[in-house]
Amino acid sequence: MAIPVSPLESHLGHWLRLASNHAAQHLARALAARGVTAAEWVLLRALYDSGPVAPSALAERVGLTRGAVTKLIDRLRAKALVVRAKGRGDRRFQMVALTGSGAKLVPALAEIADASDAAVFAALTTEERMSLRLAAERVLG
Repeated sequence: MAIPVSPLESHLGHWLRLASNHAAQHLARALAARGVTAAEWVLLRALYDSGPVAPSALAERVGLTRGAVTKLIDRLRAKALVVRAKGRGDRRFQMVALTGSGAKLVPALAEIADASDAAVFAALTTEERMSLRLAAERVLG
């Protein structure tokens, strides 16, 4: 006799993954017109707030590995959106910062991200969106 197995649809994680994928794909399509990926957008937005920062601190802030952040920085450098500078006292220490072009691009990308969020979550009321955000924050601790 088969052991009863809960249906996939009974798992909240399944629905969260589907919703996350939907939101990420919508944003990725919207950002593609500006030549930026969603992951690159996250780094650009974080740098916009922080100013020059060590890649390790940037990785911690955005929740990515140092290796992933290094690859994203390299891609953004190739697009002339960020620069990497060596520290003054220790040549091994590096900082990353937005270029002028990168700083000018962030507000336009923020509008795209705002519009994407509005479209993806249009079926939810303001209260439902806030509840979803608060619940996600609690899960993440």
